Parts: sequence; structure tokens; C-alpha cells
Amino acid sequence: MPNIKIERINHAILEEVSLILMREVKNQDLKFVTVTDTETTSDLSYSKIYYTVMDKNQDLIQKELEKASPFIRTKLAEKINIRHTPELRFIYDNSISYGEHMDKLLKEVKEKDSK
Repeated sequence: MPNIKIERINHAILEEVSLILMREVKNQDLKFVTVTDTETTSDLSYSKIYYTVMDKNQDLIQKELEKASPFIRTKLAEKINIRHTPELRFIYDNSISYGEHMDKLLKEVKEKDSK
């Protein structure tokens, strides 16, 4: 069972990283990134930031997020009050594209059944 404190920290990190990407990062490509989830270790050493991006090169966005990670972490430390700001690891969340793929497959099956 997840710790309630960690859940609150995850939620705060999700909100603040989203705002930092939208308002404070100068790279225009990163303004299209949507943070979908966060997972922080119980010792606050790492936080996985799951993200998705539409209509952009995912590999380029990953590299840009890795470059911007120290800046984002610094801004995050200014905004949330925890004893240790975790190191940020950005991970592409492919659940939306996977869901779209599954939807397409289901439509194809439905079309075949109706013939």
C-alpha cells in the first residue's frame, strides 16, 4: 500500500513540473509536453516523471527533457517544501498511443464482423 505522504508528494511534483514546463522552460518544444504521472521513491532520491507529447519527435523531446532536468529540479525545489528534492527521470508514457492503437484494432475487427 503506497504511503499517503509519498502520494501527496507525487501529486505536488506532477502539478509543479507541469507548470514549470508550461511557464518557465524556454524551449518551446517542451511546452507541448503533458505530465501524466509521477512515482517517487520513499527516500525521495528519485522521481520518475511520466510524460506524453503529441505531434512532436519523441526522441528529441526526451533529450531536451534530460538537458532541462537540472533547471526543472531547481525550480521544483523552490516551489515545494520537502527535505530533499528528488532527481528527476523523464519516461515517455506510451499508454495514450497504445490506447489509440487498440482502438484502431477494435474498429477493424468490428468492420470485419459487420461484413
